[in-house]
Amino acid sequence: MMDIYRILKQLPHRYPFVLVDRITELEKGKYIKGYKNVSINEPYFVGHFPHRPVMPGVLIVEALAQTAALLGFDTLGVTPDDKTMFYFAGIDGVRFKKPVAPGDQLWLEMHVDRVRSGMWKFVGKASVDGEVVTEATIMCTIRMLGEAE
Repeated sequence: MMDIYRILKQLPHRYPFVLVDRITELEKGKYIKGYKNVSINEPYFVGHFPHRPVMPGVLIVEALAQTAALLGFDTLGVTPDDKTMFYFAGIDGVRFKKPVAPGDQLWLEMHVDRVRSGMWKFVGKASVDGEVVTEATIMCTIRMLGEAE
């Protein structure tokens, strides 16, 4: 549905901060599903933790937020080239249930809960092998670059 080349056109992030490899399902204004292949070559594994590598929870939440942004951009029909950015406005109810390790395929699923006055609320989860590893509610706002931030 959306390969890495299209993801790179839609997201302003670049290596090593692109945390979505592929989108497999997307329904405009409703939901999105995709994944990140977690590799031992990720730069954060050097220090988190050398004896037992674990993907940092904040990066799992960032992967969920990038997935949500892809849904928002697709729903609105805009790209970062249009001078439009999604910014975090809040994160609620984050729960880390299991660690994510090298070799895992991290499935990312986000649903639009509501959109009001340019504020988007997404509810989602990350899972590995069908088991939920992280849950979160993420609020984002859309801003034009150059606006008061």
